Amino acid sequence: MRIFVTGASGWLGSALVPDLLDAGHEVTGLARSDAAATALSGAGAEVVRGTIDDLDVLGTAAAASDGVVHLAFKHDIAFTGDFAGAAQADRRAVDTLTDALAGSGRPLVVAGGFMGFPPGRTTTERDRPSTDASALSVRALTAAAVLDAAELGVRSSVVRLSPTCHGEGDAGFMASLVAVARDKGVAGHLGDGTNRWPAVHRLDAARLFRLAVERAPAGTVLHGVADEGVEIRAVAEVIGRHLGVPVAQIAPGDAPAHFSWLAGFIGQDLPASSALTRELLDWRPLRPGLLEDLEKGHYFGA
Repeated sequence: MRIFVTGASGWLGSALVPDLLDAGHEVTGLARSDAAATALSGAGAEVVRGTIDDLDVLGTAAAASDGVVHLAFKHDIAFTGDFAGAAQADRRAVDTLTDALAGSGRPLVVAGGFMGFPPGRTTTERDRPSTDASALSVRALTAAAVLDAAELGVRSSVVRLSPTCHGEGDAGFMASLVAVARDKGVAGHLGDGTNRWPAVHRLDAARLFRLAVERAPAGTVLHGVADEGVEIRAVAEVIGRHLGVPVAQIAPGDAPAHFSWLAGFIGQDLPASSALTRELLDWRPLRPGLLEDLEKGHYFGA
């Protein structure tokens, strides 16, 4: 298959591209910079220059493909005050990709997340998030539109990706928590720290996206989850031990000052199962779990 990948040079895309190539697929990757284009070319992919705002570029590349994996998201603005703008751009891109594939039976796989589900209860692939007028709900509505594209002749699927997609080189949530602990001299957790996050190694996640584009049925929700729920207190304990700093409970009122932009996420309790995904696609996570990966030490370089 000839697969068009957005976000192809990003954290997950840079693992997915070689996985697809190793499986015998051809890959065309969207690149918004010279550095991204060079990385993709070096990996063996063809390059299409543009961003997710270049809707004509997206539509043309999708129409010329045998399938699409959409990973790109404007994280740079999403977590610096304009999540709504990032989510709206994502919806426009998804609508464009859907239109390009409509009636073809070709796959469209889109990365989603776990916001909007009741806290404290293990989310399964059958669950659907609640929606309201918030910016976070825009992403939930986009995911719903992807699933609805099955009625338009698109073999569409959504992979809900764990908030912690970890591995060596990760610059996301775990790296940020390490940086906060180093800066504050305390490895903190909100409240008693028993709230849980699902997690997955990025190489396992990449393989799931490949399996989805190869054979996920239309209208399928998949869960990129290896660890169903890792307690944040356990994460803080590993960080504290490696950095040689105390582990401490942070009061909710102190969370914004301590955790900065992470304050809105650190207290979330979002356990999730991937049992149905594993059964459907015979996907088995093979890489280290989150705590084992943290113990390896690559998050703690100077």
